[in-house]
Amino acid sequence: MIEKITLPNGVRIVMEDIPYLRSVAVGIWTLAGSRDEAASESGISHFIEHMLFKGTERRTAMDIADEMDKVGGQMNAYTTKELTCYYARVLDNHIDIALDVLSDMFFNSVFDPAEIEKEKNVVLEEISMYEDTPEDLVHDILQSAVWKADALGRPVLGVQETVEAFTRKDFLSYMKRHYRPENVVVSVAGKYDKNQVIEAVSRCMGLFDNTPDYIRPETAAVYASAVVTREKDVEQLHLCLAFPGIPLGSDESYTLTALNTFFGGGMSSRLFQNIREKHGLVYSIYSYPASYRGTGIYSVYAALGPQTAKEAAGLIRAEITNFFTDRMTVETLKNTKEQLKSNFILGLESTSSRMSSNARAELLLNRLLTAEQIMEKIDAVTLEGIYDLAGRIFDMGRHSVSAVGRLSGIDIAGLFQEKGL
Repeated sequence: MIEKITLPNGVRIVMEDIPYLRSVAVGIWTLAGSRDEAASESGISHFIEHMLFKGTERRTAMDIADEMDKVGGQMNAYTTKELTCYYARVLDNHIDIALDVLSDMFFNSVFDPAEIEKEKNVVLEEISMYEDTPEDLVHDILQSAVWKADALGRPVLGVQETVEAFTRKDFLSYMKRHYRPENVVVSVAGKYDKNQVIEAVSRCMGLFDNTPDYIRPETAAVYASAVVTREKDVEQLHLCLAFPGIPLGSDESYTLTALNTFFGGGMSSRLFQNIREKHGLVYSIYSYPASYRGTGIYSVYAALGPQTAKEAAGLIRAEITNFFTDRMTVETLKNTKEQLKSNFILGLESTSSRMSSNARAELLLNRLLTAEQIMEKIDAVTLEGIYDLAGRIFDMGRHSVSAVGRLSGIDIAGLFQEKGL
């Protein structure tokens, strides 16, 4: 059972008791990601995530690591376009330590200027490493192009110019605006004592001061068709074809998941079986949806040899056409639903997955669904719903393309046009 408690200051506690386990996952989540940054702040959410591990008023960076290692705990953090998470996984009898360390980092990090300067080098190396990973870069430049006019299109890591300019004052100012009680969810999943958790979270989250309300701007990221390329001296060509998707929380989310599973979401999908297995034109191929507040994108990715780009692109487009002419059957949809439900249930066997799923639902959607409710939504997907949605998504008049690799002699913009087939 999932329980939710809202503290007087607005912090939400989401708890899912799994009493037969001996571990517990706990995370402090805040509604602050790269989408919330001004252009001059690009990458600041991610940099703050790094700095919270660099020491507090009562713990050094070594103390933070050592205290978790002593109890065999695992601790980490990550930043996305819309949120930041700090989390730990420990044995149930060590949840008090996990909460104490995480809350100490969250509220009492010192942001030592000397540590900031050292960490700038780390973040800049991370940006460089990302530039050297074309299979990731091709997705990033695609989103930057289609949402060029909005912060959603900016990279989570930021860029060299902004990262080099950050100061302690910038971090404290950003946190004061975004690390606010109404933007925070503490999520717990596993074996725990409910009263102990509520008492501990109430105590540490009472540290929020009563700063004036900050009105969080809601941006309306509008998808715009784009073609973007990056020349890289690599053996493979990394290629993305994209379309407008659906926003986070849409009633059609489960319909899109079923559509994607059948079309390109796995090894049994049409894209994989026909283009990789049957024709052997690609090393990797898959499709995936990405949904955000108010918008979304649906992408097809392929890693292939530059010499096969035109043929592979023609086959990808042919598979889109075939999706409507060689339709899913009732039996295929039934099997797809079973696959989705199995993947969902298997994912729930991890306390970290449950903790994350509950936090995201509460923080981004302001609602929690039980496993039974999610299964019901999967079962409610229909063929009519899938084909109605597919007709709106697979609009070749609004497609976008990104490519990373050796591009000489390849008409990237024309690959998916009629003349490119």
